[in-house]
Amino acid sequence: MTDPILVERDGPIATVVLNRPDKLNAMTKPMWRRLGDAVRSLSAEEEVRCLVLRGAGGKAFSPGNDISEFETERHDPASAKAYGEVMHHALGAIQDCRHPTLALIEGICVGGGLEIAALCDMRICGESSRFGVPIKRLGLVMAYPEIAGLADLIGRPKTLAILLEGRVFGAAEAKDMGLVNRVAADDEVEHEAMAAARRIAEGAPLVARWHKKFLRRLARPEALTPEELDEGFACYDTEDFQIGYRSFLTKTKPDFKGR
Repeated sequence: MTDPILVERDGPIATVVLNRPDKLNAMTKPMWRRLGDAVRSLSAEEEVRCLVLRGAGGKAFSPGNDISEFETERHDPASAKAYGEVMHHALGAIQDCRHPTLALIEGICVGGGLEIAALCDMRICGESSRFGVPIKRLGLVMAYPEIAGLADLIGRPKTLAILLEGRVFGAAEAKDMGLVNRVAADDEVEHEAMAAARRIAEGAPLVARWHKKFLRRLARPEALTPEELDEGFACYDTEDFQIGYRSFLTKTKPDFKGR
């Protein structure tokens, strides 16, 4: 049986593929579990400098959860909670990933698929990509850990409008509301996204991790401590800083070590 979550490598770029193209990469409970485990494992690897998430087949990122599982896996509060714990493990892994994450979106990106993409650091989609969370038609609620990523990305009013209307809308509207960073021609999405991933991977990896950490911290209301403020200058004590500024002076390409 084909693995529903694939991990592909291209040097420092790791690509996690939702691999169920016959079902447009609809997520199942085992897929959520494997996704969380894969992302957490990659996050621990020092060699990884960018993580790309995408769907297989070129027609969809993911339409969300497989509705056929409701009768067996999500039929009452207890079973839904157990399913949710697996989902939230995966979403938390994406949110907590040390490395920059990028969603390469082709086609449909709805429901749980949008929850995955919203937690990535960047999103690049095709002109025909479609977005939305039409769960009102199913009588479903988006639980706290699932709604948080979307609200953090585009704010409460836009998130609430998406949930209340349940519309499925296009890439241009998604770009206008801040759901995606860039929209590319459908036949250029992979090229554009992987080019962005390479640019990310060429940067100093410790700097990328610090920037992610600092922005997460700034989202919390409490005042920064002196120790936290001092961390903004810790990069000067790294080998990568020495490599970076010397490369700039000599007009050569830096080869960062992550140290």
